[in-house]
Amino acid sequence: MTTPIIIWMTLPFLLGFLGYLLPKCDRYFALGMALFSGALAIWLLGRPTALELRLLDHFGVSLLLDTQTGFFVLTNALVTTAVVGYCWQSQKTAFFYTQVLMLHGSVNATFMCADLMSLYVALEVLAIAAFLLITYPRSDRSLWVGLRYLFVSNTAMLFYLVGAVLVYRVNTSFAFTGLANAPSEALALLFVGLLTKGGIFISGLWLPLTHSEAETPVSALLSGVVVKAGVFPLLRFALIAEALDPLVRGFGVATALLGVGYALLERDTKRILALSTLSQMGWILVAPAVGGGYALAHGLAKSASFLIAGNLPSRQLPVLRQQPIRFPLWLGLALASLSIAGCPLLLGFTAKALTVKELLPWQTGLMNLAAIGTAIVMAKFICLPRHRPGYTATAGPASEPSDLPLGFWGAIILLIGSLLVAHYFYFYPTAYSGATRLKTGSILAIGWLIHALLIQRLPGQFPRQWEQLEHLIGMMSVMLVVLFWMVLV
Repeated sequence: MTTPIIIWMTLPFLLGFLGYLLPKCDRYFALGMALFSGALAIWLLGRPTALELRLLDHFGVSLLLDTQTGFFVLTNALVTTAVVGYCWQSQKTAFFYTQVLMLHGSVNATFMCADLMSLYVALEVLAIAAFLLITYPRSDRSLWVGLRYLFVSNTAMLFYLVGAVLVYRVNTSFAFTGLANAPSEALALLFVGLLTKGGIFISGLWLPLTHSEAETPVSALLSGVVVKAGVFPLLRFALIAEALDPLVRGFGVATALLGVGYALLERDTKRILALSTLSQMGWILVAPAVGGGYALAHGLAKSASFLIAGNLPSRQLPVLRQQPIRFPLWLGLALASLSIAGCPLLLGFTAKALTVKELLPWQTGLMNLAAIGTAIVMAKFICLPRHRPGYTATAGPASEPSDLPLGFWGAIILLIGSLLVAHYFYFYPTAYSGATRLKTGSILAIGWLIHALLIQRLPGQFPRQWEQLEHLIGMMSVMLVVLFWMVLV
């Protein structure tokens, strides 16, 4: 079984180089690879047992493919398929599709790695591909945002690499299982690297600017799958080393609250979605055992939201409140927002219900508060004015569905349709118990009421100075001190 898996891991990189040499086939290679990954993910989700592949026994280099891997790979496959479809009729060059394939392959690799060194290599390749996609427009703004992302990412991974070496020094192995008896300084260094890569808590404040300023399809990839490459190893750590579980859960709660806190007063649609991603990464971490299902629900909904937001008449909510958008665009955005808020009949509801079921007592009250905050933030999109179905008056070209390519609608139908279909495969009966439905309805009602009576009327926004480059590096230092204190305690 080792050989087919290795071939699948290396295939995106091979197809990426071939696509650059055969530019007429670039889109087909990217689409075919994404579909192939989706098929493998479904196969993994159907396996009763995990598949472990040892590559270098002496160094602990190995791969682990289980249900969690299946959820994350399926997220990557569906989001990549949607993005390729979105760009199908655009003028994207072979270079763009090559980087999409490189990104797709490196993200898949992070979801399969079971050792620290392979994970380091995969995350570094991912950072380079993401940087090239962010800077693809070659504008001054995109170049700065891309360089900022690369600098923060590489600095974080230097901390991570030192931590990995310290783990090897104690265990003579890079395997994740060595974390159980790793020195405290190694754990602190590993965590600060992965928390930054995954956009977790204050060390993830690079995320709002990067995700909001990238091109629309790149934003969908970044929020849909890329940040999850830093979150996934943290789930593995929590499940392998029981002592790390409270640490991961604690950062999850803090991140969920921080993200919605920032998003409450934000008025830029893409920044709201990026800050929501920051919060949703916390939701994935608060219950590591079921993080895969939540990651799938978030990836599908957030990618659809970014693709739609990039085609609205404006990025500013005050403008959108005065300029109704077409009903098909509003419907797609509303369904994606409802899923993130945890509305029944969508995958986000089942994923959130399972997550809440796995919470520890001390997490419950705080995550209820985060859920209300999420409902408030998503109400910003759900409550946007829209034209009634069949409205034929002239609207701005950016909001005219007839002007949007078929690839856009195909991508939205795939993502929203997957939210509906996956809900039934991920369904479990107690999710629709009377108590759960009452709690969900109460959270949504409270959130929408607060949005209507208070949040919508508040002026201003939170300051953004903590997102400046010099402060981001300082945040990493602060996080390192906090982590040293936490692991020592």
